[in-house]
Amino acid sequence: MKCPYCGNDEDKVVDSRAVKEGRAVRRRRECVSCGKRFTTYEYIQDFDLTIVKSDGRREPYDRQKLVKGLILACRKRPVSLKRIEATADEIENDLMNQSKGELDSKYVGELVMDKLKKLDEVAYVRFASVYKKFKDVNEFWEMLKELLGKAEDS
Repeated sequence: MKCPYCGNDEDKVVDSRAVKEGRAVRRRRECVSCGKRFTTYEYIQDFDLTIVKSDGRREPYDRQKLVKGLILACRKRPVSLKRIEATADEIENDLMNQSKGELDSKYVGELVMDKLKKLDEVAYVRFASVYKKFKDVNEFWEMLKELLGKAEDS
């Protein structure tokens, strides 16, 4: 495991525990070079899922890619890593329940947007602006008006 601080390949595990109802292992690691600690998670890939991209390419499902996208959308927002991980778990559970072996990336993207809308509206707008590939500012404005209209109804 590479240290996220100095890039060294050597570390020691200082604590391990089961998390997520035993579906994952959380490990606290300490870099032998710089001495800084970091956390890793190991998950059992208990379902084989292929994501079909819009151009027809097929990729294996990658939880890390999902979590990275959520972290990027929530950057500098008051959303903890714990909440991001829980959101990733929810999305993953939905994917497992829908899975027939292959899922459209469009379905996954819409699911992520739905979860982000509930988690943090700014993160939702960030993700949607990249995911939907707006052609111009008017399309972006229409999405914002729709979001603001639903907020006023609440």
